Amino acid sequence: MEKNPYEIDFESYIREGEPDKKEKSIAWSIATGLQQVDGLTPSAYLYETAKRNIEGEISIEEAKKLIDSYYESKTSCTEDDDDTEEADKVSTRITELLSEKSFSFTPNQLLSIHERLFKGVFYKVKAGKFRDYNITKKEWVLNGDTVLYANADLIKETLKYDFETEKSFDYSKLSKEDAVKHITRFVANMWQIHPFGDAHVPQGTNVNNFHSCKRRGAAYGNTRTTAVFTIKYLRSLGFNVNNEPFEKHSWYFRNALVRANYTNMQKGIYMNTEYLEKFFRNILLGENNELKNRYTHIDYDEYMKKVSVKETEKITQKITVKITANQQKIIGVIKENPFITQEELSNIVGIARLNINKNMKKLQEQGIIKRIGADKNGHWEVIE
Repeated sequence: MEKNPYEIDFESYIREGEPDKKEKSIAWSIATGLQQVDGLTPSAYLYETAKRNIEGEISIEEAKKLIDSYYESKTSCTEDDDDTEEADKVSTRITELLSEKSFSFTPNQLLSIHERLFKGVFYKVKAGKFRDYNITKKEWVLNGDTVLYANADLIKETLKYDFETEKSFDYSKLSKEDAVKHITRFVANMWQIHPFGDAHVPQGTNVNNFHSCKRRGAAYGNTRTTAVFTIKYLRSLGFNVNNEPFEKHSWYFRNALVRANYTNMQKGIYMNTEYLEKFFRNILLGENNELKNRYTHIDYDEYMKKVSVKETEKITQKITVKITANQQKIIGVIKENPFITQEELSNIVGIARLNINKNMKKLQEQGIIKRIGADKNGHWEVIE
């Protein structure tokens, strides 16, 4: 696979073993990898800035200021700029948080992480505030169904209960394998609460009165906040959390969280933590479980009930997803021209650019297409 010319070879820094560079590289690789959760790609400028920080040329505080100044200097912005700004700023902030040794196992720490990651990134963002309305989210792995998230009125009480229960839990009596199972369930429960809401600009608002690249709407940020909190919690327990799972499998992480919190008795589907356990077993036990998004899809479960063990290998290659006619057109055009822009796709496919953007994000979520390189100099790849 062609490498993003602007990406840093984080692994080389980590292998070299120089402690300071290794620690910074792990933090940056996790931070940039987690942006995939919301289909975002950091810019070339972000990678250049990260390299300067890893090399010791600038501090993480200086890196943050450079990224903020870079976007403050922009006089106009597109939807792609919105996405890149979010990816760059949040990546830098995650790196800063992961570089800090302090940690408090409280709901307030979770609030603080969300606020530090997203404050000022979005217009009228409610960073570090619990949502005051109920939500649903259509999930690809559930064929468009939603997890039942915590009722807005009970968020504080539910978080308090989960944290107090976990804090008083005695791990000393568990084997490592059982400890992983317990940690898996705690993280799944914390994510299911989904305490944070999205930012939204009312229709008709003149955003030119504000910073030009403040996003009109934003992802909730719950998964990235959960990931950062989890990493810091695991480190506080003495675990050495490496970069590979969160860097390369952040979408699997989110899909596994969904499956750990979804039940549909009518369809014979129940909460299943096995996918999330494999993710954490790789981190905490040094295993090498294969983490493929298609394994988390509810249709995969149905296939596996109907086939023999000998046919398993064939079936894993046949899990299909529902692709609309417009998405099929997008895939076909990308195969012919991987460097095509969303605006060009809009003209060819015949739908608004905003709809092109939404469809491409869905295709990324489903693991059908992938962005290679930065927004302005990279290209698309169709994953066969």
